[in-house]
Amino acid sequence: MDNTLFDLAERLGQSLKAKGCKIATAESCTGGWIAQAITEVSGSSAWFDRGFVTYSNSAKVQMLGVNPQTLAQFGAVSAEIALQMASGALANSEADWVVAVTGIAGPDGGSEEKPVGTIYVAWQDKAGNAKVERLQLSGNRHQIRKQTVKNAIEGFFEWPQ
Repeated sequence: MDNTLFDLAERLGQSLKAKGCKIATAESCTGGWIAQAITEVSGSSAWFDRGFVTYSNSAKVQMLGVNPQTLAQFGAVSAEIALQMASGALANSEADWVVAVTGIAGPDGGSEEKPVGTIYVAWQDKAGNAKVERLQLSGNRHQIRKQTVKNAIEGFFEWPQ
């Protein structure tokens, strides 16, 4: 695994373990890569609760409780869906914090409104605090997914403590 991702995940684990907190992930375009980066760290079971890989719309609805009407209105790649994925991961886990990602990694699937590299990352905590960011990443599919994982983990360090 990439040393940068490992180092970020290790730092995240140290921070969460010190606080006695756990996280969960809800992933679409990254296909479980955030959870994989986290579980690469020895002892991550102390601070990682679970990961949801909800690549299809039906998985988002069934596993995370995403509203089908919101999917129809905004599409799977949207701030609204990223936030609903985060809320669903919190509701269906024992985590204190969650991160959710949805996006278009390419090379196909982009549009003028949402070109390849459009990614939404949402973070939420048990207290109900939430934020979402739209990223416009570049590169090939692997590079876009890797940048998404990096941004998702880094976002926890920017979270109000």
